[in-house]
Amino acid sequence: MLYDDVEEPGDTSPARLRGEYVAELRAVVDSRGVDAVADESGVDHETVAALVADADVGGDAGTEADADPGTIQLSDAAAILATDPDAPAGEDILLEVRDHLLMGMTTAVLDVDTLAAEIDADLDAKQVHQKVEGRTPMTLDEYARLQHFIASRQR
Repeated sequence: MLYDDVEEPGDTSPARLRGEYVAELRAVVDSRGVDAVADESGVDHETVAALVADADVGGDAGTEADADPGTIQLSDAAAILATDPDAPAGEDILLEVRDHLLMGMTTAVLDVDTLAAEIDADLDAKQVHQKVEGRTPMTLDEYARLQHFIASRQR
C-alpha cells in the first residue's frame, strides 16, 4: 500500500491514506513483534512500540513515546515494512515511492510550486522538491498529502 498508486483519490483523503499506511505498519509489527522489527529495521524501539501502543489506546495520542504515527519518517516506515519477508527491501520501497511521486507529477503536469501551494503542509517549493527527491526526510503525513494531491490531479 505505501508504495502503491492511489486508485480512487476521490474516495479517500490524506488523513485516510495516512491511517492506511499506519495500519500497514502496525500489521507488520503485530505479526513480527516489536523487538524483532526494531532489531531488523534499525528503527528505534520506542518508535516501533509507539505504533502498537497507539493502536492499543484506540489511536489517541499519549503513547509511551508520545509519538504521532504520522510523524514517522518515510524511511523508517520503509524499513519497518521491509521486515516482512514478503516485502521488498526498504531502499527499494523508497525508490518506488519516489518514482510514483515523480511520475505522478509528470502525468498530472504538476510542479513543486503548485504542490507547495496546494497541500497545506507548511512546505515551500524547495522543501517539497527536496522531499520528493529524497534529499530531506519526509513524514508519513507529508507523503500522504503529496500522494493524495498528485493522484487527485491525475484523473
